[in-house]
Amino acid sequence: MGIYILVSVLVIVACFLQILIVLVQNSKGGGLAANFTSTGQSMGIRKTADFLEKSTWTLAAAILILCVVSTASIPRGGTSGRSRIETQIQNAVDPNAIPTLPTAVPPSTSPTPSETQNPPR
Repeated sequence: MGIYILVSVLVIVACFLQILIVLVQNSKGGGLAANFTSTGQSMGIRKTADFLEKSTWTLAAAILILCVVSTASIPRGGTSGRSRIETQIQNAVDPNAIPTLPTAVPPSTSPTPSETQNPPR
């Protein structure tokens, strides 16, 4: 169960990062690199676009792999061979069935009037 939760959290984090990277990119190739107009920068316009593209593909591959791993690590049920739904179907009450009322009166624990008048000998 622990590995499944860990992988699920990693998938959510990778998806969030993927969204941020895609939003930073410009559809015409400018994106984040369009804000860097000075000539003395350490990362040029092309390097920023390359980094964003590579990180997009890397995160997409990571999400794909993590989804496969999370599917493989889904916690399975215990020793029960039947599913919960099948058990509920087997135990279901027919709504069209006529309820049966008790026909016999249960025996009471208090003595009857005839027993109190004639004690056993």
